[in-house]
Amino acid sequence: MTGNASSAGRNPADSGIMQGIVLMAFAMLMLPGMDAIAKYMATFENMSPAQVTFYRFFFQVAGTLPLVVVAGTAMFRARQPWLNLLRGVIHGAASLLFFTAVKYMPLADVFAIYFVEPFILTAMSAAFLGEKVGWRRWLAILVGFGGALIVIQPSFLLFGWMALLPVACAFLYSLYLFMNRALGDADSPLTMQTIAGVGGTVFMAGAIFAGHSAGVGDFEPSLPATGLGLLLLLILGALSGYAHLLVVRAFRLAPLSLLAPFQYFEIISATVLGYAIFGDFPTASKWLGIAVIVASGLFIIWREHKTRRRASADMAFD
Repeated sequence: MTGNASSAGRNPADSGIMQGIVLMAFAMLMLPGMDAIAKYMATFENMSPAQVTFYRFFFQVAGTLPLVVVAGTAMFRARQPWLNLLRGVIHGAASLLFFTAVKYMPLADVFAIYFVEPFILTAMSAAFLGEKVGWRRWLAILVGFGGALIVIQPSFLLFGWMALLPVACAFLYSLYLFMNRALGDADSPLTMQTIAGVGGTVFMAGAIFAGHSAGVGDFEPSLPATGLGLLLLLILGALSGYAHLLVVRAFRLAPLSLLAPFQYFEIISATVLGYAIFGDFPTASKWLGIAVIVASGLFIIWREHKTRRRASADMAFD
């Protein structure tokens, strides 16, 4: 009996889920760096959000393609090429909406509105993938969302229609993450991200052409004005490519509905970067909100670990 209990304590599924949680949390802390770069390029380099979005996907492909080449030609034979291209198009549209929003609004404000996304993603996972979402997890998501609202308390009266952009982005990004899980193991994470990067690049090239032809300023084509700007765009592509590799891997290790609340971790680095780069000083309410967000994520980790240990113990005594 003791041997069985010990073996259950080393349940690979338990280990994989916790690994997925760690990867997701780490990726979420990295990703706001992209948005800070996008806001910097719009603010100090006078580059349109559409052009920044194009470079984000172009340099993502440039950064991941060498890894695909090293991995071998088999990486080029994707089983779901069109669905992965569609993932890239959806992600491109979501990124364009988000980068446009951060041009005009503080990072923390945009994230606070955007955080309707875990609700959408959890609902999708329950409705279409049949994942079980208990009331405690729903409560943790609700508490985390409440923490996001405390961070900035966004107002449609203050931002007008611009405040709707993060909501539209949240829906598209939920669909993108849902496809990550739905595609399963058909292709490797590296193949998926490379093809999605191609899809996003092609979509944004078309969007820039159409927007510029229509005279929309936020679609103005341009090149980096300085060497620093070019370096930042390279970093932007690297962050997007490798952070989303972690996200794809995380969704293969843990249930989508379990990982969704960890996107709240983005508000932490978004608030820090907003203060460090753009002088958006965090108020006491922001720090309170961040504490609530972290607490909700830690509760989910603790609850999941406890549930898995109980299940392992029950199996050991069967």
